[in-house]
Amino acid sequence: MAIKNRNDYLASLKKLRPNIYKFGELIEDVTTHPATKRTVESHARVYDGANDPELADIYTTTSTFTGEKILRWNSMMTSSEDLIANMNMKRLNYRRTGSCTGAVCCGWNGMNVMWAITADIDKECGTNYHERLENWIKMVEREGLAVAGALTDSKGDRSKKPSQQENLDTNIRVTEVREDGIVIRGAKVMICGTAASNEIFLLPGGVYRDDDQDFAVACAVPRDIEGLTIIEATHPSDRREYEKEAEFEVPDTGITQGFLLFDDVFVPNERVFMCKEFKYCAKVIGFFTGNYRSCIGACVAGQGDAMIGAAILLARANGLSSKTFMPKLIDMSINNQVTYGLGAGSCATGFKHSSGAFFADPLSAHTNKVMVATLPYETKRITQDIGGGIAETGCMPSYKDFTDDNYGEAIQKIFKAGNSSAETRFKAARLIEWLTLGAGVPGCMHGGGSPDGAKLLVRLLTPWEEFADHAKKLINIDEDVQDPPKPKR
Repeated sequence: MAIKNRNDYLASLKKLRPNIYKFGELIEDVTTHPATKRTVESHARVYDGANDPELADIYTTTSTFTGEKILRWNSMMTSSEDLIANMNMKRLNYRRTGSCTGAVCCGWNGMNVMWAITADIDKECGTNYHERLENWIKMVEREGLAVAGALTDSKGDRSKKPSQQENLDTNIRVTEVREDGIVIRGAKVMICGTAASNEIFLLPGGVYRDDDQDFAVACAVPRDIEGLTIIEATHPSDRREYEKEAEFEVPDTGITQGFLLFDDVFVPNERVFMCKEFKYCAKVIGFFTGNYRSCIGACVAGQGDAMIGAAILLARANGLSSKTFMPKLIDMSINNQVTYGLGAGSCATGFKHSSGAFFADPLSAHTNKVMVATLPYETKRITQDIGGGIAETGCMPSYKDFTDDNYGEAIQKIFKAGNSSAETRFKAARLIEWLTLGAGVPGCMHGGGSPDGAKLLVRLLTPWEEFADHAKKLINIDEDVQDPPKPKR
């Protein structure tokens, strides 16, 4: 099986029906439009990696179904080594793009999660979801597709369940079950990399009960399926990307988030992997967040690596030795290794499901989410600290002014500080600005869920009484020591 390359990938996107909008404009070609070409470029570089002899072992693997060489992000993860390979690919992606590549991340996780869930549903309910999913995964492997993952619903009023919402379309739901498939409608929001995807893998966005069973749905749809409209979100450097001089202001890479509006979309049976089996949703969320929160430790470490590099470049362009800032650079490296190492540890101490799918240790994974929501922001702060005011105070001129015929030369002269050119200093400062304030932000705080939600799971998963018993045995306490009762009010 030939491994799809950059040109194959770009051609596959060009074939899709235009259904993506931004600033009120229909984007006819996501590979060339200013609003989407950078996220496409980020993903194209992943295909480049799969065809690079020096990187192929990271970006490709062997299919568990066919034994043929395939793109790693289309594979089944059946061991701790596979999960750590997921992490290593993501860390390298951030080093090579400075940003997220969501269409080779969440969908990959989603199909592995549902590989386990469909096996459980089939065993208990006599359905054939597992076979359907296997056939779909084989197609994805064969075609070498980029698959976005859609977990997050709009949710609406957080105090109410999906079925109680005034607007039921705030969550994806099944509105009709036919002999040949289902009809779905509603919204998935903040979905990463949709503009760069061929397919979208939908998962239930919460834990549901009987009265919310219509919202328990998992399926895969082509990105250009009829009835789906995608609205691209904005970020701080959006307008700058539309300028003719954008290639000097921001990197060639980036990420976008999509708001997915499903208007009575028909999904044929062969693409449906859960339909109203609500009692399995808790396990879906548990498996998905466990793997995601372990591996995102590598994502933020990879962008932290890029920030270390950018800080070194600007320090030198400012006329200073990077060794001046070594204690701070060491702190940045430690932050990166904490999230990477904790994530790798949760992968290494995970467990294998009876279906063959492998999942990270949940306690360590959710702990890592808390670190991911904390340490990268300190790394960003240090990056700005080392870079100086030129990279953080919003005082940079535009590149158009930097090269203006009348005063550009004067600006460049005052920009020159060290042995590097004025343009290099300008670009290094812009890169730090982009990595710490702009589109390079990887979604540290709420990507993969909130840190408060992770702390709740840490509370539920930590065996507090077991630890108390260990302490009792260490000092030979035989008494039953309990928390005092709550005082009466």
